[in-house]
Amino acid sequence: MKDLSMHIMDIFQNSIGADASVILLDIVEDTKENFLLIKITDNGKGMTPGMAEQATDPFFTTRTTRRVGLGLPLLKQNAERTGGSFELKSMEGKGTLVEANFKLDHLDRPVLGDVPGTFVLTATANPEIEFSYCHTKDKNTYHISTPEIRQALGDIPLNDPLAYRFVVEMINENLSEIGVMLT
Repeated sequence: MKDLSMHIMDIFQNSIGADASVILLDIVEDTKENFLLIKITDNGKGMTPGMAEQATDPFFTTRTTRRVGLGLPLLKQNAERTGGSFELKSMEGKGTLVEANFKLDHLDRPVLGDVPGTFVLTATANPEIEFSYCHTKDKNTYHISTPEIRQALGDIPLNDPLAYRFVVEMINENLSEIGVMLT
């Protein structure tokens, strides 16, 4: 995957497949401590301990359409290649937490990519799910959630193409104000 937003999309899809009704995305960039943390939490059906243990094995997948699952193994590899870490915690019937920590200034760290577009696209395609995105850069934080977006849009549906563009631009502007550079 060419950037971290593609990894985020993959984990969002895993959460949706696990029947999550709430998906939380937290990104923390700390230039002083030199780390980038991506944390995605859901309240889906979770995994058994055995499944959670195998989830980072590229030859394990619950999908029936193919025999390999590369999303989590590649994210883990990318994080560890930068001197960072990867953690997966899941509890059957409760949900899953995926956490990838990268050295912020490492040459091999993929760029963040289009996180706002990924967030809004996934939210518009899954209106029954509550999505939340919190991004912290050093001491500055920006937060947005689908309930807040719906309230701001009023009668305009979230899946309206103009609303999509408006919300992505709004998120990009707010991230820029706190010093986030996505590419």
